[in-house]
Amino acid sequence: MEGNRGIDEPRPGWVADLAARLEAERAATDARQRPQPPVIGDVLPYVYEVTKYNSADGDQHGRYTGSEPADSDHGPVEAAYLQAVAAFAEESGVDHLAIREPQISGFAHFGLEPAADGHGLTGLLPGGLAGFHDGAVVPVEVGLRLVRAMLRDSGAWCRLEVEGRFTVHVGWDQYLYVGSSRPCERALVRTRSLGLFPRRRDASPYEFTPDDPLQARRPADDDFWARLHWAVGVRRAALLEETYAGNASRWHRLTRDTIEVVRSTLIPRARLAVWPDLLTDVDAAMAALPDEGLVEIIWENDDGQITNTVVDETRFDAVTSQLSGARAAAVLSLTAGERQPLFTAVLPDSDGVLRARWQTETTPGDRDWALLRTLRRGQVVTGTVSVIASFGVTFVDIGGFNAVINIPELSWRPCRRWRSGSDRW
Repeated sequence: MEGNRGIDEPRPGWVADLAARLEAERAATDARQRPQPPVIGDVLPYVYEVTKYNSADGDQHGRYTGSEPADSDHGPVEAAYLQAVAAFAEESGVDHLAIREPQISGFAHFGLEPAADGHGLTGLLPGGLAGFHDGAVVPVEVGLRLVRAMLRDSGAWCRLEVEGRFTVHVGWDQYLYVGSSRPCERALVRTRSLGLFPRRRDASPYEFTPDDPLQARRPADDDFWARLHWAVGVRRAALLEETYAGNASRWHRLTRDTIEVVRSTLIPRARLAVWPDLLTDVDAAMAALPDEGLVEIIWENDDGQITNTVVDETRFDAVTSQLSGARAAAVLSLTAGERQPLFTAVLPDSDGVLRARWQTETTPGDRDWALLRTLRRGQVVTGTVSVIASFGVTFVDIGGFNAVINIPELSWRPCRRWRSGSDRW
């Protein structure tokens, strides 16, 4: 894949053209562009906590004081949990489960720690780890293997759900929660016969709740892709981060010719983040390494393959040595507040409905885009010249957004002198 070198600059008047296009689409897209709170399903009427802990072995505060260990025995007790889940699923009339909010704990595939048997997913899902994504539907048998991986704390976690009918949530210390639209009396009897202890609960403590219920979830809709084409065209961004599970991402270096090809290969319901392009000066990119702390290093080899790894200062030298044949690279901080993409979105389903419950973070680029969507053809805009660049363009601050104006467009008459900081243009 090629970088952005050789891409034509946008033609004069691109702001007006873009504004006109957005105005024409406003009526159709305004409702979808409003902040959308995550869709949270109603709590099922029958929720049971299933554990190997006998409540008789507890103190006055309800804390377990017995001898059962807090991890899986990888044996008969673990098997009892799986048989209990199967019994609840059967009585609920469920034969398939949807994976929701998948997460990969740690950075086992990204530089710091060794893989834990493929996070317990080896050979389990079509497409390998990439098959572990939100909305993926699997048979109950596969769902039980996911429950086993979670009981073993193998590095993978998710919610397993059938909307309005059934849920399975695995918590810490072998606490498991099953929700159903039915009372499942036979499954309760079966669970007790397996030596486990089911207890009725009002709700699972692992029901999905957003970090910020008022935070927007922006869909990767037609406006998002138009914005991405524009960003790549003006060389503001050419790197797309595709996060399909917590701590699991793929990276794509984009050109105008490859955006649609990459779009067709994205994993369903992924979170997308757009970043500035990789630096072709690899040494300059590596100069951004901090003295200490976690960073993500991304680089492109001569064959176009993108590689990423998460490392700390103890492995900076080892990773830098791997970049001898790289043609472009970047270093991204993992410190909260410092890792900020240009703009973000979440992939809707094929019918255009946004069902993924991932949230997107507000970025400076989002504010820019919101301002651009208010512009109309022929509108007079007041701004302040902020920078007159030596390469023939002027940057004008129009309410926090830096518009780019080619110098010949500054006036109807020939301009020979410009001064930064003027009040009007």
